[in-house]
Amino acid sequence: MKNFILALSSGLLLAAGWPTYGFPLFLFFAFVPLLLAEFNIRQHHTKSAGKIFLLAYLSFFLWNIITTNWIYFSTAFGMWFAILVNSLLMTLVFFIYHKIAKKVNFTAGATFLICLWMCFEKLHLNWEFSWPWLNLGNGFSEYITWIQWYEYTGTFGGTLWIWLVNIILFKSIVLYQQHRDKSIIYRGAFKTLFLILLPIAFSFYLFYTEDESSSEEMEVLILQPNINPYTEKYSTNDRSIGKLLVKLSQEKITDTTKLILAPETVFADGTKIDQFKYSNAYFFGKEMTINHDQANFLGGISFFKLIKDEQKTSSQSNYYKEGTWYNDYNSAFLINQTEVAQTYHKSKLVVGVENFPYQSILKPILGDVMIDLGGTVAMKTTQPDRAVFQLNSGEKVAPIICYESIYGEYVTNYVKNGASLLAIITNDAWWGNTQGHQQHLSYARLRAIENRKNVVRSANTGISAVINSKGEITSSLGYAQQGSIKAKVKLNTKKTFYTRFGDYLPRVAQFLTLFIFLFAIVRKRKSI
Repeated sequence: MKNFILALSSGLLLAAGWPTYGFPLFLFFAFVPLLLAEFNIRQHHTKSAGKIFLLAYLSFFLWNIITTNWIYFSTAFGMWFAILVNSLLMTLVFFIYHKIAKKVNFTAGATFLICLWMCFEKLHLNWEFSWPWLNLGNGFSEYITWIQWYEYTGTFGGTLWIWLVNIILFKSIVLYQQHRDKSIIYRGAFKTLFLILLPIAFSFYLFYTEDESSSEEMEVLILQPNINPYTEKYSTNDRSIGKLLVKLSQEKITDTTKLILAPETVFADGTKIDQFKYSNAYFFGKEMTINHDQANFLGGISFFKLIKDEQKTSSQSNYYKEGTWYNDYNSAFLINQTEVAQTYHKSKLVVGVENFPYQSILKPILGDVMIDLGGTVAMKTTQPDRAVFQLNSGEKVAPIICYESIYGEYVTNYVKNGASLLAIITNDAWWGNTQGHQQHLSYARLRAIENRKNVVRSANTGISAVINSKGEITSSLGYAQQGSIKAKVKLNTKKTFYTRFGDYLPRVAQFLTLFIFLFAIVRKRKSI
């Protein structure tokens, strides 16, 4: 029962520390109860594998279900799949640690756990079942004054920070239980406070010395049409949407407005990619900029391309009927008074909704069940490079589409390609008024800090916002409101350490994980 309560405590503490309602201080000791349960079982039971697995699964299931249950509002199957599978993967990480910890000393075991967890998070950023929503470094997204140093480490710095503090506390408690020496507790408390407060102090220094005063300034207009995706969006045609966008833009546009931003797939009828110039999206995009020479319109659109030759299809093509296939795109486009429109196709896809992972293996088993999740019934086609849009006055903007905004290193590639402003277009209305859209907005603050770029965010039903390079939300339009935000944003071509080097921490962790694993194979169990 004691170990059960410990595992239960870890799950609840992890949830209590999570944004946007939580206090991240809990994350610094959330893993300690589970680590103590594992240590107790490892020390006193020869057959411990099953107990460890069940207790770890309990902890991680609670964390997942409390923090991401909002997926249910889009799809019940998708929620249970994401929660059950992600909990299982986290459990496997902890279970492998348990096996290795039996064979190595405390330092090696703890290092292995930290590095293996970082490898797991890196896997979640890159494989086809990608779900990095609960990567630990995201947990500080509402406390941006604590993590200004993410410009050097990205969110993996936060993951490392959380695990180091947890390990120090865990070791202090175990040593105290063994020796009953209060000085151990005092030393552990001092180390813990030092490790928590030093990064925060450095972060406050960076926060108050970050200066945007010399940066170029640009006026943007962010539109929030507030179209319900379940009852209106796909039963409202592009012409009606275009008229609404024109109305919203005309309310606040000025001669100095350079960028008008509209949400993901705001034009959702489905436009043949080779006939874009004849579409409503193109027409209304032009209309919004026609009387304003400096203005550029950036919005989302659903494109498709018909294919008659099977040899020209790819693994991302969809079968339509005998002799016909099509590529389906979730895209962004930019229009101004020049003749050529710029386009970009979303390339980090939502599992199930836009991407059928490992089709060749799973489709014969599951059929089409993975595709029919969130109102989308077709595999999306991606592109290999992170395109940036150039405004007619020369500024470069990153067209980040929805889910792409939670991938730190991925977003740095827009900046490497010249983006001086991050523009996020999204449709978070699938999840209703839940933690889903609030967490998604909160994570955008991390991208601002990592790259020291302003972020402008247009969300169909909200929350649309402007975020400065410190991660502060300077303007916003609440959920389920229709309207617009006009704001001045800063532009810069600065490349931070993280922008240049990306996720270097998990690359180091991969090497250490493999080294300790091989070391453990030939070593006997050591004491703490």
